[in-house]
Amino acid sequence: MKFNTRKFGEIDIPDDKIIAMPLGLPGFQGRNRFVLLERKETRPFCWYQSVDDPNLALVIMNPFLFHADYAVDIEPAIKEMEWKGDSLDKMSVYVVLTFHNEGPYRITANLIGPIIINTRKCQAVQLIIHDSPYSHQHPVMAHYKTASQPENAVGR
Repeated sequence: MKFNTRKFGEIDIPDDKIIAMPLGLPGFQGRNRFVLLERKETRPFCWYQSVDDPNLALVIMNPFLFHADYAVDIEPAIKEMEWKGDSLDKMSVYVVLTFHNEGPYRITANLIGPIIINTRKCQAVQLIIHDSPYSHQHPVMAHYKTASQPENAVGR
């Protein structure tokens, strides 16, 4: 399938790579088909590009790359989406990132709204986690910022 995007221009995606979100993405009604774009030049960030809206592309990331002890119960997603019988190794977890204007180190992740993708069925759902110890603005690059600031340099 060929379609135009604002960010990437025209792209050609095989039909079997289109991810259906039957329940939609909260706040984006009518956008139920997406594709995961992984670009070498933007790793570890990925793009969750809407097939239904060329202007909608979310930056997402594997949360375990910056929060190793992140834990999310995906059983509600499995039940809601009727994925029973699919093994956990067919499930991928991503979180939506926000890039703030305060500088390159101000990137936050929505840890209470992970997107769960069933790679076998090419379906996804966004979980909304209530009563969570996590935040919708978890700092992703905080440890990089601390390490790079001059006042933390050795020999000051």
